[in-house]
Amino acid sequence: MAKKIQYNISALLLLAIILMVPAVSQAAGEEKAETKSKNSTFILTVAKPLIVTTIKPLAIIAKSAVGDAADVTYLLPANQAPHNFSLPVSALNKIAQADLVIWVGADFETRSAKTMAALASSKLITALETEGHNAIAQGKPHQHSMENDPHIWLNPQSGNRLAAEIQSRLGLPIKQIISAEEVTQLRDTLTATMASAQGKTYLTHHDAYGHFAEAFGLPLGLSIRDTSGGAQGAKSQYQLRKNILQANVSCVFVEPQYHNKDAVIIAAEFSLPLIALDPQGQSQPIHGNAYREFIAALVVQFKACFQ
Repeated sequence: MAKKIQYNISALLLLAIILMVPAVSQAAGEEKAETKSKNSTFILTVAKPLIVTTIKPLAIIAKSAVGDAADVTYLLPANQAPHNFSLPVSALNKIAQADLVIWVGADFETRSAKTMAALASSKLITALETEGHNAIAQGKPHQHSMENDPHIWLNPQSGNRLAAEIQSRLGLPIKQIISAEEVTQLRDTLTATMASAQGKTYLTHHDAYGHFAEAFGLPLGLSIRDTSGGAQGAKSQYQLRKNILQANVSCVFVEPQYHNKDAVIIAAEFSLPLIALDPQGQSQPIHGNAYREFIAALVVQFKACFQ
């Protein structure tokens, strides 16, 4: 009789254990689901800030400035010049979603001025207004439709100043995106190449390289079009050809975002080689060291004209 009672007790205990297993599993699953839910909520609350720039060079500077601390995108398609670009609806949507918007300025991006003027000052950085930027006058007055050169991203000092402004806005440590030592090394290699070129100069598609020339000790060179990329009149074209004959031009630089038809004609007329120059960084991937690579690539492209 005692054995039978003991057997029944053992059976009851086994049954209780079997019934408890699903409950424990369910509780564990609920706890895991709760943990996952909490983790998902946490990820959403620490979403990265979004920086939107009008042109790719500013995105190159921004990404170099913030690294993985923010997401960076840009608006200008690769096959368009920035001076006459109108913002489509998709671009306006990106601007609305952005935590920080960066553009060059009204003189450079005329058709974007109204949209930028409507943004809160805390959300907008105008590169030309960043403290320390000094747009420099270029060439002869008859060559240009704009008073100053707005292509400030081609000067590493300006790149570092803009990067510092971006870092300050996001509360990040201030750091240079290209060091003075790196710039000096690049300048020295370009200077050595120019020294062996025996006073030769260059012809660019449009007048955009004053800041780069100033930073790296280059002559300003000649240009086919004005600072905005606009075609010049017949008188200016005649004077340009006279200058080419007198200036010992080594090459004609062409840019991927332009059709370069006039550059090709002049190169053929004077038997000059065409050299690709990429001031918009179309071939440059955007990452934490992008600006260093972008400036170094421009130096290599300039050197190709004189080698």
